[in-house]
Amino acid sequence: MPSGAVAEKKTKSSVPFDYNKYLRPNKLPHIWCPGCGHGIVLKSLLRAIDKSGLAKDQICMVSGIGCSSRTPGYVDFNTMHTLHGRALSFATGVKLAKPGLKIIVTTGDGDALAIGGNHFIHTCRRNIDMTILVYSNAIYGMTGGQFSPTTPPGAMSTTSRYGNMEPIFDCCELAKAAGATFVARGTAYHTQELERTILEAIKHKGTSVVEVLDQCPTYYGRHNKFKSATQMMEVIEKEGTVSVSQADKLPPEKLKGKLLRGILYRTERTEYCEEYRKLMEKAQQTK
Repeated sequence: MPSGAVAEKKTKSSVPFDYNKYLRPNKLPHIWCPGCGHGIVLKSLLRAIDKSGLAKDQICMVSGIGCSSRTPGYVDFNTMHTLHGRALSFATGVKLAKPGLKIIVTTGDGDALAIGGNHFIHTCRRNIDMTILVYSNAIYGMTGGQFSPTTPPGAMSTTSRYGNMEPIFDCCELAKAAGATFVARGTAYHTQELERTILEAIKHKGTSVVEVLDQCPTYYGRHNKFKSATQMMEVIEKEGTVSVSQADKLPPEKLKGKLLRGILYRTERTEYCEEYRKLMEKAQQTK
C-alpha cells in the first residue's frame, strides 16, 4: 500500500464519529438521568446504522412509552412515538405499508414484555422484517420505579418494598421460542460488541431481537443501594454476563447465574411481508 494511502487510512480512523448527523439538535438536551445507560446504547445504535450504509430516509424508528421509548424523538429518521406496549403493532403497520423501510423498534423491558408481551410474541411468530431493541434495566424508570418482568428476585422497587418475589422473564428465550429468526443480547458496558451485534441484527432479514442490559441509577440503583452508575455497569460486566465465545471454554459451574452475550440464535425463514404480497397477488388473480 502506498505511504499516502496509509496516512489517509490513519487520518480517517482517527476522526471522531459525528453523532450529530443522526440527531435532531432542537430536541436536545435529552430527558435521561445522569448515569442512565440509554444514551450509551443510542450511540452504539447510531454507529451500527452508519456502518449499515442505510440512508436516514430508509429507516423508520418506532417506540412505545418509557425512558427508552423517547429515543425516536432525538434521532433524524422517520419516527413514531406511539402507545404503551403497542410499538410493535404500529411498526407492523408501517412495514406492511412501506416494505422497503428498515424498521427499528426501541422498547423497554416493561413496554415490550409486560403490557406489550402479546404483541412481542406474535411479531416474533410472524417473522416480520424489523429489528427490536429491548432496553432491559430491570425497572419501570419513567413511571415511578415499579418492578418489571426483568427485575431480579429479591430486588427492591417501589412496588416490591420487601424484595421482588417473581422470577426473571428471559427475553431472549421467549423471542426464540416465539419464532424470532435472530436473537442476541448485549450490554451498555460492552459498547463495541453491542455495536457489532446491532449491525448484524439490522442486516438480518426477519424479526431480529436484541436485549440490551443497561443501568437505571435513579430508581433501580438507589432502591438497591448501588453507590454509582459505574458500579452498576461493573456488576453487569463482571457478575451478570459472559460472551458466547467465552462460555464455550467455561465449565457449567462458572456459567451458573450468568446471561450470555452476543448472537444466541440465527436462522432463515420466510419473511411475513413477502408472503403477504404473494397472497395479495393470488387474491387479485382469482378475481
